[in-house]
Amino acid sequence: MFNSARLNLKSSLRRYSTAINRRRIEDEGDWFYSSEWWDSGSSNSRTVFREVSDTGNGVVSVLAHPSSKPDRSYWPKTEKWLKQRHAELFPDSKDEGEFRVIGYEWRTLHFNDYTRESTVKILAARNEKEPGSLCFMQQAHCLAVPYVKSMVSVGLATILLSSGDLVKNAVRGKQNMNVLCIGHGGGSLPLFLASKIPGAIVHTVEIDPTVISASIQAMGFPSYSVVTSSGKRAYPKPNPLDKLLWKGTHERLLLFNSDAEKFILESTDMYDIIFIDAYDGEDIFPHKLWEPNSPFLRNLGDRLHPDHGTVVVNLHTDADFVEDDSLSQPGLSSLPMGRHVSKVCGAYKDALLGKGSSGNGFAYTVSVPWVCNTSLVVCRGFVGPEESSISNLVLNSLMCKALEVEKLVEMPFSCLQYIKGGFTLV
Repeated sequence: MFNSARLNLKSSLRRYSTAINRRRIEDEGDWFYSSEWWDSGSSNSRTVFREVSDTGNGVVSVLAHPSSKPDRSYWPKTEKWLKQRHAELFPDSKDEGEFRVIGYEWRTLHFNDYTRESTVKILAARNEKEPGSLCFMQQAHCLAVPYVKSMVSVGLATILLSSGDLVKNAVRGKQNMNVLCIGHGGGSLPLFLASKIPGAIVHTVEIDPTVISASIQAMGFPSYSVVTSSGKRAYPKPNPLDKLLWKGTHERLLLFNSDAEKFILESTDMYDIIFIDAYDGEDIFPHKLWEPNSPFLRNLGDRLHPDHGTVVVNLHTDADFVEDDSLSQPGLSSLPMGRHVSKVCGAYKDALLGKGSSGNGFAYTVSVPWVCNTSLVVCRGFVGPEESSISNLVLNSLMCKALEVEKLVEMPFSCLQYIKGGFTLV
């Protein structure tokens, strides 16, 4: 969830336009395209999913908006790829598969019609020889919201700093990297990680079954990922469509319908990196996910790798500020930290590194460009020198690792701008 209460989109885009004009935009999730999906009241948008949640999130809806990219000249290439995938999976089939791209759309997930919980891009296609074969495929490479890019950037750069071999081997598919995402939304974060890192085994915890249904039915998330309360896959084997579209990525995604606290208390798995982005229907980060004495926070450390485990938390900036041009420029200014965010940061640092700890590990925050969010990172490992110089050391090290991540993972966007903005040690 991202905080848009104080964000003026037109103003942000206007300030951003100068930088855009200097370069060709290759990232389909670039903030420049946010005007295509931001306005939920646009005449071009339509509702494709709408249900009332039973877990307190109110009305859960998904809106569809036209996407300008990829343009039609790219569609035949996608159709050819779909046909080739069909031939690989069904070599003896008489039906060669005549796939047609219907188009690409943005899909935005909302709670109660006013909070934007997630934004993804989907491909809509059908097999002309199979009536009713319409399918949606979320575009895994496309991260539309800046705070998600921030979480990915700081998370991967930090764990690369504390355990470089793990990340490199996971990218090559030679070693598993265990990832936990708390809060699912449309599923863009777990899907991006699983698609970019062949060794990533990604568990996702989502309390609301309506959100899970929305992500699968309307936002193109793989259905095979769903896990039942017994811990087994909801479907014993992938359906042909998942095999066709995901080429094995879906087998490394496990989506649990569970309360986060219950999951942490009952799980026996150890995770290398944990991403937390959980907001309810009132746009509130649940108290039990950050209260220092909560069972969740007291037990979270037991699920985190003791040597290099890293936690990334998406937070809303809660301090009041006067709109300033510099706040919309990536990496140039820090949003002020209010008392609530400060409390959350302190609680996570104490829970995962120990109160007053001067040993291994560090914690920091960065400001997310263009939206009013803050990314908190707590990492075990990486010992710095004396306190007076550790801030510059950590920042410089992270900036170097961010550049390394960009090449290693073949990121579609620059990680560096999400590292250097308002970097502050906690």
